Amino acid sequence: MLLFSGVFAIRRVPSPYLAILALLLAGSVAGCDREKQAGGQAGQGQANVSAGEAKGVEHFAHRVDRGNKGKAAPTAAFTGPDDAPVTLAAFKGKPLLVNLWATWCAPCVAEMPTLDALAAASGDRLTVLAVAQDLQGAEIVDPWFQKAGLKALQPYLDPENGLLDAYNSALPTSIYYDADGRELWRVVGAIDWQGAEAKALLAEAG
Repeated sequence: MLLFSGVFAIRRVPSPYLAILALLLAGSVAGCDREKQAGGQAGQGQANVSAGEAKGVEHFAHRVDRGNKGKAAPTAAFTGPDDAPVTLAAFKGKPLLVNLWATWCAPCVAEMPTLDALAAASGDRLTVLAVAQDLQGAEIVDPWFQKAGLKALQPYLDPENGLLDAYNSALPTSIYYDADGRELWRVVGAIDWQGAEAKALLAEAG
């Protein structure tokens, strides 16, 4: 393309660096990596984040991944609110949304109120699990829940990060299963679970 200014002709040439930058930005997601361990000991990660501190549009960046559609849920065990071990197989029979999060992950905390509202409104139609990946487990997650004032979600714990390893993903990640325990899609990054995009995704299981 030629741009004319007076008697000079200036050719605008697409820069390969700009193209690469655009691709990187298009694929980027505001997410969190695994909690760091200090001195090889678990439970020495970052401080937790309150819902108030995590507010902001910048935290609601995500991508929808359908590359694992049809895949069965992992068999890794985690801990339920009753402190008993449980696996995702126990929730077959109706659609299931599994959310991996942590108290120190700002995007995770930002979407938590909308996830809680979804759980409250879903009733018996959908099971919503929020499985914390905090290395300190109940020691840090239970006080966070009490302070957050969530009405429907319960504190499931995965301090060994078994599910996070199985999904090989970042935080937050939410995985949607049909009633037979087969994955339909996953959302990597935070999403407003009360928004139109989330409602359309959730409608896919019927």
